[in-house]
Amino acid sequence: MNNNPTVLEINLGSIEYNLGFFRSRLDKKTKILAVVKASGYGTEAVSVAGRLEKLGVDYFAVAYADEGIALRKSGVKTPILVLHPQVQNLELLIQYDLEPNLYSEKVLDSFLEQIKKSNRGNYPVHLKFNTGLNRLGFRKSDLNLIYSKLKEVSLVKVKSIFSHLVASEDQNEKEFSLNQIHEFNSIGKSFEHLFGFLPMMHMSNTSGILNYPEAHFDMVRLGLGLYGFANDHDVTSKLKNVISLKSIISQIHHIKKNESVGYNRGFFAKSEMKTATIPLGHADGLFRSLGQNKIFVRIKGQKAPVIGNICMDMIMIDISNIDCDEGDEVVIFDSQKDILAMAEQAGTISYEIMTAFSDRIKRLPV
Repeated sequence: MNNNPTVLEINLGSIEYNLGFFRSRLDKKTKILAVVKASGYGTEAVSVAGRLEKLGVDYFAVAYADEGIALRKSGVKTPILVLHPQVQNLELLIQYDLEPNLYSEKVLDSFLEQIKKSNRGNYPVHLKFNTGLNRLGFRKSDLNLIYSKLKEVSLVKVKSIFSHLVASEDQNEKEFSLNQIHEFNSIGKSFEHLFGFLPMMHMSNTSGILNYPEAHFDMVRLGLGLYGFANDHDVTSKLKNVISLKSIISQIHHIKKNESVGYNRGFFAKSEMKTATIPLGHADGLFRSLGQNKIFVRIKGQKAPVIGNICMDMIMIDISNIDCDEGDEVVIFDSQKDILAMAEQAGTISYEIMTAFSDRIKRLPV
């Protein structure tokens, strides 16, 4: 059991609201694939997927097979796309009815070998095409190769072909994005010509949903937006915050003038002051670079800066002007604005702040 007093609260009602926000921007026929990889962007994938399944999302996506297996074991019945399956996990993937992204000749061949052993027919698979991200995927020129391997195979059924926009949030890269969409349309036409049918097509992530309606195709992949962010400050302000990180005061210290606080004497008191120690550190995902007064927490609505260097398991804060006691609640963040400010101070993006928090922090769906 995780009895850590530091908790990450996950507001499932906010996720429901955010899903509705994006649904309202889609054609009613457009399916939604909810991305719940990386523990639901650092939240808690099982609870999030459970709520989203009740709300009727059409697909889930995870990065690896073990993430999909955890959802299946929790009772999730909705189709699950595994975005980055590994050859050594294909047998397990089939065992738990997970649908692989076949992104290379090696993975395609390995999956065909594995499915032959399983005595399964028409097993759903997905094909990823590289239109510019250069991360995973076949190229358009590989279509004849794919066709030669699948044309006589009744063991698999291609459920979708998909690609990924490189810079859908960046208006300076609009020409590049439009070229990607054009290339993907061309891949779809060639696929249909070869195979005699056209499976679902999908390409848009959160920013693609907002900026490129021509790239919605049959389904969109909604990830970051579900969790309250949109790579656009105006849209983010219209979404609801999903995660709040809270802890308690473990101990209060009275510090004399010129005394130091923390490792490497990272802070010196300029006058008599009062500090509090909080059970949260860089081993929990609070980056060490955020020490030295770069961020603040709140106690009873009042700001308390983080002083000195962040420790592995603890931070120290200045509470000189706050009337509080050991055991009182401490709010590290409870809004998108707080998370974005942390990301800016750390020189990173909201994704990294959200997904960095370790399993030592208890997740609490509310």
